[in-house]
Amino acid sequence: MSGGSGGKKKLSKAERLRLQKEEEDRRLIEEEEARLRAEQEEAERLEKERIVREERERLEAKDQERRGTELAELHSLEENFLWARQWKADYRAHAKWEHYMQCDGSPDPAVPQEINTFMSLWQENKNEDIEFVIKKGNQVLNLIEKLNFLLLDTPPNELMEEVIVQYQESILELQSLLHQKYNEATEHLLKKASTFADSDSGNMDVVIKDKNITFCIWGNLKKNARFKNHMFCDAENGFDLPKTVATSDVAVRILHTHYDHISPLQRIPKQHLKMQALESKPELTVLYDMKEEKEEEQKSGEDSDLVIEKESDGRKSTISFKDSTKVDPGENEKLEEESDKKSENVSTISGGTQVLHAVWHNFQVAPLQVATDEKEEEIIGENVVDLHQFTPVGGVYFIDALKLPPQAKQIRGWTMVELLDVGLETYPYPPESEETEDATYPHIGVTLRLLDSVIFFEEPMVARWDSAGKQWRTDGISDIKYKMKEKQISFEMDAFYTITLIQDAHLNMPYQSWELRPNGTDELLFTIVTAFAEVQMQIKDNQCMLSSVIMDGSEQLSHLTGKWTSPIDLTVALKKAGVNIFPSDYSYKYVCVNKKVSEHLKTDAIKDEDWSLYMFNGQRAQRLKISETSEAFSEDLAENTEFHSTLYHLLKDFASEGAIEKVKKASCLLIDAIYQLLIATRVLTYS
Repeated sequence: MSGGSGGKKKLSKAERLRLQKEEEDRRLIEEEEARLRAEQEEAERLEKERIVREERERLEAKDQERRGTELAELHSLEENFLWARQWKADYRAHAKWEHYMQCDGSPDPAVPQEINTFMSLWQENKNEDIEFVIKKGNQVLNLIEKLNFLLLDTPPNELMEEVIVQYQESILELQSLLHQKYNEATEHLLKKASTFADSDSGNMDVVIKDKNITFCIWGNLKKNARFKNHMFCDAENGFDLPKTVATSDVAVRILHTHYDHISPLQRIPKQHLKMQALESKPELTVLYDMKEEKEEEQKSGEDSDLVIEKESDGRKSTISFKDSTKVDPGENEKLEEESDKKSENVSTISGGTQVLHAVWHNFQVAPLQVATDEKEEEIIGENVVDLHQFTPVGGVYFIDALKLPPQAKQIRGWTMVELLDVGLETYPYPPESEETEDATYPHIGVTLRLLDSVIFFEEPMVARWDSAGKQWRTDGISDIKYKMKEKQISFEMDAFYTITLIQDAHLNMPYQSWELRPNGTDELLFTIVTAFAEVQMQIKDNQCMLSSVIMDGSEQLSHLTGKWTSPIDLTVALKKAGVNIFPSDYSYKYVCVNKKVSEHLKTDAIKDEDWSLYMFNGQRAQRLKISETSEAFSEDLAENTEFHSTLYHLLKDFASEGAIEKVKKASCLLIDAIYQLLIATRVLTYS
């Protein structure tokens, strides 16, 4: 039996060489094909880049070619602001004449002679009741509001720097005089404290409430340690005293001013001054410290608690797109001559987007870069409140311990009282002596009622005024307890302080959404939705009105809604009420911002696919190819679009005739009012 081999036939050398050659030939062919494909793809890529580059160069050339025409059209549109400014100037002149013709005895706060006479006459009056001072104080507050309005509303070319300083000095002097009068009235009241003795405790208990002030004062007539704590029932403010204070001749005053005359006055932005006025002027600060006040009285014999301080800030004046929107359009030519080429373009084109706001809503643009100087950075110490990031809300609580003056006594039918010519004296606590400098003393307990006219979106910080450093601080305050539903807060402090409640100024930023919806001819509804509230403002002609503030499904601030006023007054009122939707020049440091534009002529909701993304870098506007859902950002142009020097002219390429016609027919006063609110809220950036 024979067997065969089951193995594979071995290839000959010639066969192996032939197969290797075929493999090599195949590899070479594949490499050649790959090389040819790569060359073809590279050629196609280069050709595509050439076409894109040439198209971009063509669009850039076309943009440059029509830039002059577009800027000329822009200047024509900006005449709306000139007409509005002229109307407001005529209105101010008419109001001044009406005030003159009334002859009601009230001074014109813009006239130094009148305001000085008013203050001098009131300064001379002594022994006024607290009720009279509060009533007169409302007139003073009205004068301060008028001066603040003039500072904010008057165009830059009409408001010289020396006038700004004059107005601020008048504001500080009025604030100082008003607080001095509160102190004089308190002294007058304490001299007859026994006549206000409570039937249960035998101690003085007085509460006076007004629209601008809540005045609470307690006099320790019995000096009984059992009554060391007290609650002013009508005001829901109270205190808990250390035993040593509760057994002394002491009075406790909680003076709650519903306004803030303690925080330093805000600086007027440099862009608000004439450009040629480059020297910095004094920064004015008013301080209310009863101890310092008394020392000054002893030195000079004058009743004054006004401190005017000079500070040079050393800032450089810079113009960016973000700030140039504050510049009056009529000053553009001056700005163009004095600024560099980039800022010239920026300040010029800002006006074009202003007019556009009258018709379209829900804009979001790329974040704007702000030119900053390192010298502007301030070093904030530990426990010091940064007033760029936080803001006082709900007014100021002056919590003072005062020496109780001698009370009248009835002796054999005679009323006798010891008269001390020392004025209102503070009761020192902790005691001021070298032996007790390092000693520890019991804290003072305080309970405060929050205003119903103010919204706190979260539990506020409690801060005390540091008169030496002229700043709000959080040290010295401990054991803070909140009852936000009851609008009550309690805490302890190691001395008697002036207190305020601090809220984050940027709680409502960035906005979740916003909308500017036409309601009729020259009438719109401006809505801003934040994480905490929905704010609706109606705009008509040159006025605006708060329609509603909805928080947690319920309407708030009913005392502000339904009243037509100026955009500036509404802005001030909302800030005072805690609804801060008005970014400052420093807000970009504390808020992260994102990036839309759609025409809206109908009342229907806009479909998602109808939105487009636009980019404006201060020099050029363009429509982007990407959408809201794109994974990555790209500056690629959308198909069939062009470059323009302004966002307004870019949108004209896609806007209907009806939309453009609405822009042309819009009232100049309406455009100006919308512009003021849009600049105040900066929804283009902080959405």
